[in-house]
Amino acid sequence: MPPTFPRFLATACLFLVYTFAAAQTTLPVPLSLQKTYAQGTRAQNGQPGPKYWQNTADYDLKVSFDPKTRLVAGTVSISYLNNSPDSLRQLWFKLYPNLYQKGAPRSSTFSPEDIHDGVKISAMSINGQVLDVKKLRIDATNMPVPVKAIGPKQTAKVVVTYAYTLNKGSHMRTGEIEPGADFVAYFFPRIAVYDDIDGWNRFVYNGSQEFYNDFCNFKAAITVPRNFVVWATGDLKNADQVLTKKYAKRLADAEKNDAVVHIIDESDLKRQDITAANAQNTWRFEAQNVTDFVFATADHYVWESTSLVVDPATKRRTRVDAVYNTKHADYKEVVHFARRTVEAMSYTFPKWPFPYAHETIFDGLDQMEYPMMVNDNPVATREDAITLTDHEIFHTMFPFYMGVNETKYAWMDEGWATIGEWIISNIIDPKLQDDYGVEPYARAADSENDLPIITLTTQQNGTPFFLNSYPKPAMGYYYVRDLLGDELFTKALHTYIRNWNGKHPMPYDFFNSMNEGAGQNLNWFWQRWFIDGGYPDQALQSVTQQSIIVESKGTKPMPVDLTVTYADNSTQKLHRTIAVWQDGSKTVTVPLDGKKAVKKVVLGHLYTPDNSKGNNVWEAK
Repeated sequence: MPPTFPRFLATACLFLVYTFAAAQTTLPVPLSLQKTYAQGTRAQNGQPGPKYWQNTADYDLKVSFDPKTRLVAGTVSISYLNNSPDSLRQLWFKLYPNLYQKGAPRSSTFSPEDIHDGVKISAMSINGQVLDVKKLRIDATNMPVPVKAIGPKQTAKVVVTYAYTLNKGSHMRTGEIEPGADFVAYFFPRIAVYDDIDGWNRFVYNGSQEFYNDFCNFKAAITVPRNFVVWATGDLKNADQVLTKKYAKRLADAEKNDAVVHIIDESDLKRQDITAANAQNTWRFEAQNVTDFVFATADHYVWESTSLVVDPATKRRTRVDAVYNTKHADYKEVVHFARRTVEAMSYTFPKWPFPYAHETIFDGLDQMEYPMMVNDNPVATREDAITLTDHEIFHTMFPFYMGVNETKYAWMDEGWATIGEWIISNIIDPKLQDDYGVEPYARAADSENDLPIITLTTQQNGTPFFLNSYPKPAMGYYYVRDLLGDELFTKALHTYIRNWNGKHPMPYDFFNSMNEGAGQNLNWFWQRWFIDGGYPDQALQSVTQQSIIVESKGTKPMPVDLTVTYADNSTQKLHRTIAVWQDGSKTVTVPLDGKKAVKKVVLGHLYTPDNSKGNNVWEAK
């Protein structure tokens, strides 16, 4: 047992620590990230530096998919542009289907029938040089390939012919949904990100951490049997060739119609007159400047669609689709929830015109987002359908529009999707109070399962992974929005979006952009909420007819919310933003008018995860 430390000295030291933290103007940045400032790729004002670069590619995908055998087979042609200042002597490829390869590391157990020999590469060439595919060194989802040096501003031409079997069960973001319906993601070999921080993205995908991909252009030709409709990232370029005239017209109508159009209904499914009468049909899609490309297909799903103006300046519209099996009753309102989400994102939060031409919510077996697509499982309640739909669609901005490295910094996208869910769910249904993850954090705060948010996602799993990805960052964003007010917060967030859309921001790019946009140094909060350890805990220290004193017993700054009930049973709600803790104070005095006796005081709010609630209620004796 350590020697007793005098209480007054402990208090004095704690005050000095907080005073120093409040006065601190710079954040502690790891050396590996500081180098980006020195080399000019990033700037301390939150903007990309004068020497910022990122690599890109054009992908031409030709793939056939047989829903009966689940065989995915195709050729991908890649034109890869090296914008870095380095000569690349390797190309690192990602083979995400190898999550199901025998011996690959996995974060969960899969059914033995889904384990296969991995992606089979039958032919590969780089800049016209044919490679011996037997000598390829494949390490689960990674495949490094030595190449003749690709210099700065040079382009490599890569062609890969490959095949694998899509999983039937063990659904991890991709796979068969049921006979006649499949969600096919991560289905082609792609070149990994090479960036100014880590060089090649060498993390092996194990099903836990999510993704980090370059912004690229895609052309895709997807061949499936007759009666199977295909939905995908990008715009369908040959609707009149793969859909019969009636359905192609309905699709065209939906793209300019505010009302819901039933492109395919149950009676249409019975007639089986939807697709062109060929044994196989090839659906052609194109997408520009996106980080991924996925597709889904089904022969028995209905298709509802609507569209809305997302940018009043240009009158640009976004089409919103719900594609589902009618036995799932929860999906009957999804098209409306999705439309309201796209509308809210465009006009309320983050108040940025929805950036893509369409968004498709597909009835699948997961809760996962992709550019212009969502793979959502059926849920039990209307509330769940709302929160799941808006959460996954909100990912359109983070990570897809912003290019976040989810593999390392899940909080930079999941935290935004969580606050988006909180705000937009209440817009869709004002009675809905969504506090996803708040109480789990309150229970786990400052335990061995509670790590700082800034901890790399690759170093976490279980409870820390969940807390640091979802509720903790969402509350941090929520508190800053409350501090700045909606107008200034939107200005700060838009500064971040303008700085980094279509690029690859790191955490300090976000912090610095927000500071710049707000015109305030918020580092005192970024440090204490995102970087430091500690816990949130407030207490009612004293209550009189004239004032209430609230103590911050923990180290995490939260807003102060008080519900005061007076002797005449009238109530009053009082609120203070996190600004009251900026100077390191441990107490805040909230004045009352002193005219009425106080009967009861309750401290707390839906989004204040108090670690110890026993001291949050005061009642007059």
